[in-house]
Amino acid sequence: MTAHALTDASILVGRSMRHITRSVDTIITVTITPIAMMLLFVYVLGGAIETGAGRYVDYLLPGILLITIASGIAYTAVRLFNDMSSGIFERFHSMPIARSSVLWAHVLTSLVSNGLSLAIVVLVALVMGFRSPAGLLAWLAVAGILALFTLALTWLAVLAALTAKTAEGATAFSYPLIFLPFISSAFVPTDSMPGPVRWFAENQPVTSIVNTIRDLLAGHPVDGDIWIALGWCVGILVVGYVLSMVAYRRKVAS
Repeated sequence: MTAHALTDASILVGRSMRHITRSVDTIITVTITPIAMMLLFVYVLGGAIETGAGRYVDYLLPGILLITIASGIAYTAVRLFNDMSSGIFERFHSMPIARSSVLWAHVLTSLVSNGLSLAIVVLVALVMGFRSPAGLLAWLAVAGILALFTLALTWLAVLAALTAKTAEGATAFSYPLIFLPFISSAFVPTDSMPGPVRWFAENQPVTSIVNTIRDLLAGHPVDGDIWIALGWCVGILVVGYVLSMVAYRRKVAS
Protein backbone atom coordinates (compact mmCIF):
# COMPACT_ATOMS: atom_id res chain seq x y z
CA MET A 1 0.00 0.00 0.00
CA THR A 2 1.10 3.57 -0.66
CA ALA A 3 1.22 6.16 2.14
CA HIS A 4 -1.99 7.69 0.75
CA ALA A 5 -3.79 4.35 0.73
CA LEU A 6 -2.51 3.54 4.23
CA THR A 7 -3.89 6.81 5.58
CA ASP A 8 -7.26 6.21 3.94
CA ALA A 9 -7.34 2.62 5.22
CA SER A 10 -6.56 3.70 8.80
CA ILE A 11 -9.55 6.07 8.74
CA LEU A 12 -11.82 3.32 7.43
CA VAL A 13 -10.45 0.90 10.04
CA GLY A 14 -11.63 3.35 12.69
CA ARG A 15 -15.10 3.19 11.14
CA SER A 16 -15.12 -0.62 11.17
CA MET A 17 -13.80 -0.83 14.73
CA ARG A 18 -16.53 1.53 15.93
CA HIS A 19 -19.07 -0.89 14.47
CA ILE A 20 -17.43 -3.76 16.36
CA THR A 21 -17.24 -1.88 19.68
CA ARG A 22 -20.93 -1.05 19.36
CA SER A 23 -21.64 -4.75 18.86
CA VAL A 24 -19.55 -6.49 21.51
CA ASP A 25 -21.57 -9.66 20.95
CA THR A 26 -19.50 -10.19 17.78
CA ILE A 27 -16.33 -10.76 19.82
CA ILE A 28 -18.25 -12.87 22.32
CA THR A 29 -19.77 -15.01 19.54
CA VAL A 30 -16.37 -15.55 17.92
CA THR A 31 -14.76 -16.67 21.18
CA ILE A 32 -17.59 -18.66 22.76
CA THR A 33 -17.30 -21.69 20.45
CA PRO A 34 -13.51 -22.13 20.79
CA ILE A 35 -13.75 -21.64 24.56
CA ALA A 36 -16.58 -24.17 24.78
CA MET A 37 -14.49 -26.64 22.77
CA MET A 38 -11.53 -26.07 25.06
CA LEU A 39 -13.66 -26.66 28.17
CA LEU A 40 -15.17 -29.81 26.64
CA PHE A 41 -11.90 -31.37 25.56
CA VAL A 42 -9.95 -30.49 28.70
CA TYR A 43 -12.53 -31.31 31.37
CA VAL A 44 -14.63 -34.01 29.66
CA LEU A 45 -12.50 -35.77 27.05
CA GLY A 46 -8.98 -34.80 28.07
CA GLY A 47 -8.60 -37.58 30.62
CA ALA A 48 -9.15 -40.21 27.92
CA ILE A 49 -6.75 -38.69 25.39
CA GLU A 50 -3.09 -39.71 25.55
CA THR A 51 -0.73 -37.14 24.03
CA GLY A 52 2.50 -38.15 25.73
CA ALA A 53 2.85 -34.55 26.95
CA GLY A 54 2.03 -32.78 30.20
CA ARG A 55 -1.18 -30.80 30.71
CA TYR A 56 -3.68 -31.40 27.94
CA VAL A 57 -4.65 -27.72 27.84
CA ASP A 58 -1.04 -26.94 26.85
CA TYR A 59 -1.28 -29.46 24.01
CA LEU A 60 -4.73 -28.28 22.92
CA LEU A 61 -4.37 -24.50 22.93
CA PRO A 62 -2.59 -24.01 19.55
CA GLY A 63 -5.40 -25.76 17.69
CA ILE A 64 -8.04 -23.79 19.59
CA LEU A 65 -6.31 -20.55 18.57
CA LEU A 66 -6.54 -21.52 14.90
CA ILE A 67 -10.22 -22.39 15.29
CA THR A 68 -10.74 -18.95 16.86
CA ILE A 69 -9.23 -17.29 13.80
CA ALA A 70 -11.29 -19.43 11.40
CA SER A 71 -14.44 -18.42 13.29
CA GLY A 72 -13.52 -14.75 13.30
CA ILE A 73 -12.88 -14.35 9.59
CA ALA A 74 -16.47 -15.36 8.84
CA TYR A 75 -17.52 -12.00 10.32
CA THR A 76 -14.99 -10.25 8.09
CA ALA A 77 -16.74 -11.75 5.08
CA VAL A 78 -20.14 -10.66 6.41
CA ARG A 79 -19.00 -7.08 7.12
CA LEU A 80 -17.50 -6.74 3.64
CA PHE A 81 -20.53 -8.30 1.94
CA ASN A 82 -22.90 -5.99 3.84
CA ASP A 83 -20.85 -2.94 2.83
CA MET A 84 -21.06 -3.95 -0.82
CA SER A 85 -24.78 -4.71 -0.59
CA SER A 86 -25.65 -1.44 1.15
CA GLY A 87 -24.09 0.73 -1.55
CA ILE A 88 -21.42 2.23 0.73
CA PHE A 89 -18.71 0.99 -1.64
CA GLU A 90 -20.10 3.16 -4.43
CA ARG A 91 -20.06 6.15 -2.10
CA PHE A 92 -16.44 5.46 -1.11
CA HIS A 93 -15.45 5.15 -4.77
CA SER A 94 -16.96 8.56 -5.49
CA MET A 95 -14.63 10.09 -2.90
CA PRO A 96 -10.95 11.02 -3.44
CA ILE A 97 -9.63 7.95 -1.60
CA ALA A 98 -7.48 5.04 -2.74
CA ARG A 99 -9.72 2.23 -3.93
CA SER A 100 -7.52 -0.46 -2.39
CA SER A 101 -7.96 1.15 1.04
CA VAL A 102 -11.58 -0.04 1.15
CA LEU A 103 -10.46 -3.68 1.13
CA TRP A 104 -7.42 -3.12 3.32
CA ALA A 105 -9.62 -1.50 5.97
CA HIS A 106 -11.55 -4.76 6.35
CA VAL A 107 -8.32 -6.78 6.34
CA LEU A 108 -6.72 -4.66 9.07
CA THR A 109 -9.94 -4.69 11.08
CA SER A 110 -9.86 -8.48 10.88
CA LEU A 111 -6.33 -8.51 12.29
CA VAL A 112 -7.32 -6.31 15.22
CA SER A 113 -10.62 -8.03 16.05
CA ASN A 114 -9.13 -11.52 15.77
CA GLY A 115 -6.22 -10.41 17.93
CA LEU A 116 -8.70 -9.41 20.65
CA SER A 117 -10.47 -12.77 20.35
CA LEU A 118 -7.17 -14.66 20.61
CA ALA A 119 -6.22 -12.68 23.71
CA ILE A 120 -9.52 -13.63 25.37
CA VAL A 121 -9.02 -17.32 24.56
CA VAL A 122 -5.45 -17.27 25.95
CA LEU A 123 -6.69 -15.61 29.16
CA VAL A 124 -9.31 -18.34 29.60
CA ALA A 125 -6.64 -20.98 28.96
CA LEU A 126 -4.49 -19.43 31.69
CA VAL A 127 -7.40 -19.69 34.11
CA MET A 128 -7.75 -23.36 33.09
CA GLY A 129 -4.10 -24.04 33.95
CA PHE A 130 -2.22 -23.28 30.76
CA ARG A 131 1.42 -22.40 31.45
CA SER A 132 4.29 -21.70 29.08
CA PRO A 133 8.04 -21.47 29.75
CA ALA A 134 8.49 -19.63 26.44
CA GLY A 135 10.48 -16.42 26.40
CA LEU A 136 9.61 -13.12 24.79
CA LEU A 137 11.06 -14.03 21.39
CA ALA A 138 9.09 -17.27 21.27
CA TRP A 139 5.85 -15.44 22.14
CA LEU A 140 6.60 -12.85 19.46
CA ALA A 141 7.15 -15.68 16.97
CA VAL A 142 3.79 -17.21 17.94
CA ALA A 143 2.09 -13.82 17.55
CA GLY A 144 3.72 -13.40 14.13
CA ILE A 145 2.58 -16.82 12.91
CA LEU A 146 -0.97 -16.22 14.16
CA ALA A 147 -1.04 -12.79 12.50
CA LEU A 148 0.21 -14.27 9.21
CA PHE A 149 -2.37 -17.06 9.42
CA THR A 150 -5.10 -14.49 10.13
CA LEU A 151 -3.98 -12.37 7.20
CA ALA A 152 -3.97 -15.38 4.87
CA LEU A 153 -7.47 -16.52 5.86
CA THR A 154 -8.76 -12.95 5.80
CA TRP A 155 -7.93 -12.60 2.11
CA LEU A 156 -9.88 -15.82 1.53
CA ALA A 157 -12.77 -14.17 3.39
CA VAL A 158 -12.44 -11.10 1.15
CA LEU A 159 -12.57 -13.32 -1.93
CA ALA A 160 -15.66 -15.11 -0.60
CA ALA A 161 -17.42 -11.81 0.14
CA LEU A 162 -16.63 -10.41 -3.31
CA THR A 163 -17.95 -13.46 -5.14
CA ALA A 164 -20.89 -14.51 -2.94
CA LYS A 165 -24.53 -13.82 -3.82
CA THR A 166 -25.78 -13.89 -0.21
CA ALA A 167 -24.39 -13.22 3.26
CA GLU A 168 -24.75 -16.91 4.09
CA GLY A 169 -22.72 -17.79 1.02
CA ALA A 170 -20.01 -15.36 2.09
CA THR A 171 -19.54 -17.21 5.38
CA ALA A 172 -19.95 -20.78 4.12
CA PHE A 173 -16.26 -21.08 3.18
CA SER A 174 -15.25 -20.78 6.85
CA TYR A 175 -16.94 -24.02 7.95
CA PRO A 176 -14.36 -26.38 6.42
CA LEU A 177 -11.60 -24.21 7.90
CA ILE A 178 -13.13 -24.51 11.38
CA PHE A 179 -13.27 -28.30 11.15
CA LEU A 180 -9.86 -28.77 9.48
CA PRO A 181 -8.03 -28.76 12.87
CA PHE A 182 -10.01 -31.85 13.89
CA ILE A 183 -8.15 -33.83 11.21
CA SER A 184 -4.72 -32.68 12.33
CA SER A 185 -2.41 -32.87 15.33
CA ALA A 186 -4.46 -30.19 17.11
CA PHE A 187 -6.38 -32.56 19.41
CA VAL A 188 -4.49 -35.87 19.25
CA PRO A 189 -1.13 -37.02 17.88
CA THR A 190 -1.36 -38.10 14.26
CA ASP A 191 0.31 -41.42 15.20
CA SER A 192 -3.04 -42.62 16.56
CA MET A 193 -4.83 -42.17 13.23
CA PRO A 194 -5.37 -44.84 10.53
CA GLY A 195 -3.14 -44.68 7.45
CA PRO A 196 -5.04 -42.50 4.93
CA VAL A 197 -6.33 -40.14 7.63
CA ARG A 198 -2.86 -39.85 9.12
CA TRP A 199 -1.37 -39.04 5.71
CA PHE A 200 -3.92 -36.26 5.18
CA ALA A 201 -3.45 -34.91 8.72
CA GLU A 202 0.33 -34.75 8.39
CA ASN A 203 0.25 -33.03 5.00
CA GLN A 204 -2.37 -30.35 5.49
CA PRO A 205 -1.56 -26.78 6.67
CA VAL A 206 -2.97 -26.92 10.20
CA THR A 207 -0.68 -29.68 11.50
CA SER A 208 2.59 -27.88 10.68
CA ILE A 209 1.26 -24.60 12.09
CA VAL A 210 -0.04 -26.25 15.28
CA ASN A 211 3.20 -28.20 15.80
CA THR A 212 5.28 -25.05 15.37
CA ILE A 213 3.20 -22.99 17.82
CA ARG A 214 3.14 -25.89 20.31
CA ASP A 215 6.95 -26.23 20.23
CA LEU A 216 7.42 -22.47 20.63
CA LEU A 217 5.05 -22.28 23.61
CA ALA A 218 6.65 -25.35 25.21
CA GLY A 219 10.12 -23.88 24.87
CA HIS A 220 11.24 -26.74 22.59
CA PRO A 221 13.57 -26.35 19.60
CA VAL A 222 11.58 -25.68 16.44
CA ASP A 223 12.19 -28.15 13.60
CA GLY A 224 11.42 -27.92 9.89
CA ASP A 225 7.71 -27.57 10.58
CA ILE A 226 8.16 -23.83 10.93
CA TRP A 227 9.22 -23.48 7.30
CA ILE A 228 6.35 -25.65 6.14
CA ALA A 229 3.96 -23.59 8.28
CA LEU A 230 5.29 -20.30 6.90
CA GLY A 231 5.17 -21.69 3.37
CA TRP A 232 1.49 -22.63 3.75
CA CYS A 233 0.60 -19.24 5.26
CA VAL A 234 2.45 -17.24 2.62
CA GLY A 235 1.10 -19.42 -0.21
CA ILE A 236 -2.52 -19.05 0.95
CA LEU A 237 -1.96 -15.33 1.48
CA VAL A 238 -0.58 -14.75 -2.02
CA VAL A 239 -3.29 -16.80 -3.74
CA GLY A 240 -6.06 -15.16 -1.70
CA TYR A 241 -4.70 -11.67 -2.30
CA VAL A 242 -4.26 -12.09 -6.05
CA LEU A 243 -7.69 -13.66 -6.58
CA SER A 244 -9.33 -11.04 -4.33
CA MET A 245 -7.80 -8.15 -6.28
CA VAL A 246 -8.93 -9.70 -9.57
CA ALA A 247 -12.47 -10.15 -8.21
CA TYR A 248 -12.45 -6.61 -6.80
CA ARG A 249 -11.44 -5.05 -10.11
CA ARG A 250 -14.22 -6.96 -11.86
CA LYS A 251 -16.66 -5.84 -9.20
CA VAL A 252 -15.68 -2.20 -9.58
CA ALA A 253 -15.77 -2.39 -13.38
CA SER A 254 -19.23 -3.99 -13.52
